[in-house]
Amino acid sequence: MKMPLNRCGQALARPGGTLLISQLGRERAISIVEPTERILFWTYLAGLAWVPFWYGSNVLIAWGINAVVFPGLAILYEASLLVRRKPHPIGIKELALPAALFLTVVAWIGFQTITWSHFPLVNPIWGMAANALGRPVEGSISVDRDLTNLALIRLITTASVFWLALQLCRDGSRARLLIASVAAIGCGYAGYGLVAMKMGQLPWLDIPTTSGMVTSTFVNHNSFAAYAGICLVTAVGVVLQRYLREGYSKSGDWRYHVASLLEVSGTGAALPIAGGFVILAALLLTGSRGGIISTGMGLLVLGCFACRRAVGDGKPAIGAVIFVALLVLGTALAFGDTFVGNLEERGVTDANRLSVYLLTLRSIFDVPFLGYGYGTFVAVFPMYRDRSLSVDGVWGQAHDTYLEVLQGLGLVFGSMLIVCVVVLLLRCIRGARQRQENAIVPQVAASTAILVGVHILVDFSIQMQAVALTLMAVVGAGVAQSESSRAVLED
Repeated sequence: MKMPLNRCGQALARPGGTLLISQLGRERAISIVEPTERILFWTYLAGLAWVPFWYGSNVLIAWGINAVVFPGLAILYEASLLVRRKPHPIGIKELALPAALFLTVVAWIGFQTITWSHFPLVNPIWGMAANALGRPVEGSISVDRDLTNLALIRLITTASVFWLALQLCRDGSRARLLIASVAAIGCGYAGYGLVAMKMGQLPWLDIPTTSGMVTSTFVNHNSFAAYAGICLVTAVGVVLQRYLREGYSKSGDWRYHVASLLEVSGTGAALPIAGGFVILAALLLTGSRGGIISTGMGLLVLGCFACRRAVGDGKPAIGAVIFVALLVLGTALAFGDTFVGNLEERGVTDANRLSVYLLTLRSIFDVPFLGYGYGTFVAVFPMYRDRSLSVDGVWGQAHDTYLEVLQGLGLVFGSMLIVCVVVLLLRCIRGARQRQENAIVPQVAASTAILVGVHILVDFSIQMQAVALTLMAVVGAGVAQSESSRAVLED
């Protein structure tokens, strides 16, 4: 028994022994990594599929579930790295600026909720409350601490979704699968929305559908339009990838390239084309002016990225982009009556929203630095509402998320949160322009971010967790793939 052990020890002691040990260690690590990360990733995708189910996650119970699921998955992922003694695929140093801005904003939101008996920064509304009640009241910078805490929970949930996508999608195959999964999930909800519109009611939800417009499982057609737009851009990205990968060839004349495109359309690209058709039909039948126009801008950006990439690849690649554009245009002509009718009836602008924007701006400049507390628009706006608006209805949102952020956080910290997202967008744009392999992932991420960024100028879609979480999953994958796979980004 001593001889084999000695020989084994001698073998390990030789120069090649270190290599043998490292090889055994890597094989063991791979055997642990694959099942662990695969389970986490598929659970993550299941969470993204759940998010739109219950009113687009716009109810308290959905916020609670999401706040457990996604931060919980992030904690499990971090614990798995510790157990496996593995580094993060993308270290925090690679995102130093957006991470610093985000953590500063989170700290400020926490500071806004601290209660004080006597503090010069406390909002004057708490002094008015004390006078009305006839007793001292502990105040804070936030005019409603419960609303601020809820908004903070949603913000942290969104950050955990981004962080998981960033780490898990450093692997290119996972990043492509996430993009395809978002398209498939969107197709399912779009199909349900089309069926529900014909039925006239939603089987498991308490709200009826908007007459003649698709809302799917969302509380209104505008928010669903933004979600459908994200899913449509991902579906078009998958179609373009299939065309350029399976039907691409620099040889042959134009007839050969057309035949190749048609062949791929009936084989590898058939499912994503069908899914994109369903999503686009549902999107057009929402009749949402902002949602459809912003989706058009997102598709235009994606087309520009694809065409720029195609310039170096030749006419066949440009032909694939044109072919997809014709498919989208044909579907738009077939199902665009609801959108065109809504546009003719209501126009592009809305006088009520313009009044809300002006009143919100006035409130911002009344407390420009401190803000009123993150997520407190619904509590603040009644103090500024005047006769420029009808007495009917309650304005729970400003229909401009940028203004709401600045009102809640103040000009300095609100700008920090906006710049944090802009920095991530710029990373995706750079990756979309420079990457050769998996370039479609940052291209789709940048296009969807621009889509939502335009839409929230006139609506509050990103305040729906279904939109926010899906968007940040796509952006996380885009940032992860914005650098070459050969680059070492580990911490």
